[in-house]
Amino acid sequence: MEAKEIILNISVNLGRLCRWSLEGRTARVEQFLNETEEFLKALELAPKSARFLPTYEWFKKDFENLRHNVRMDKDWAESMLTWANILNHRSALT
Repeated sequence: MEAKEIILNISVNLGRLCRWSLEGRTARVEQFLNETEEFLKALELAPKSARFLPTYEWFKKDFENLRHNVRMDKDWAESMLTWANILNHRSALT
């Protein structure tokens, strides 16, 4: 898979995480956090453009924090949705 495809998969997952966290679906949140982590591992190995690297590094750091501090509240959900939008738009930079 190319970097752009992986980034878009991550973006879709983050949108789902937003919704499921607001619905209180803990098992689905955990499932998709794990899947998103696997996509991040694949993205680590994929060639990425220099223009995308700052976003990538920022997201990795923020996702790690969100991953280990799941709150299932509106703020956490909004962070996931914000990143989904950012990655969706910036996937064109890869």
